[in-house]
Amino acid sequence: MCRHTPQRAKRAGLAVAFTRMPATVASFYKGWHLFNDDLVKALAPLSREQLALPVGSPTWPIWASASHLAGARVFWLCHVFKEPGAETTPFNPTGFGWEDDLAHPRSADELVGALPSTWKIVERCLATWTPETLSREAQRTRGTEVRLHTRQSVLMRLITHDAFHTGEISLALGSNGLPAIEPWAGLSRVVR
Repeated sequence: MCRHTPQRAKRAGLAVAFTRMPATVASFYKGWHLFNDDLVKALAPLSREQLALPVGSPTWPIWASASHLAGARVFWLCHVFKEPGAETTPFNPTGFGWEDDLAHPRSADELVGALPSTWKIVERCLATWTPETLSREAQRTRGTEVRLHTRQSVLMRLITHDAFHTGEISLALGSNGLPAIEPWAGLSRVVR
């Protein structure tokens, strides 16, 4: 372990690399936004019939999966962790999601509005939460069970949740001759 500060090391002629912890967790999750962006692009041109295509089960259509994805962000970040922003989304603060009312299908316009509005909440959390605060806990009670969740566990839940449902929707689209979603292309670059 080096006992030199960067200034002392420089005066002593030592080549010491000092790394600083990022101020926020945003850099750890760089690229996550591509799932949201590509999902919005894929959903925007879809007709009501295409949005009604089933994903994984004949009872849940594409629109329900996409709205569930967006609503989960509001639930976990705003309702469980008390982050602001729920009022900037179209979701009901009671926790009743669009996907809970299959008799009221949602349009591409509604989904294209909901996804970016909920992504802004994620983005703000990533821009303000620090590595040191990832261990902060929030309590969730379901029935008689009380469970503690850390900020880190909820971010992992949400990133894998987004990936799961985006993949599910992509599979449904591709299986029906529509363009699939491929957010990974934005994480790399062609060099030859």
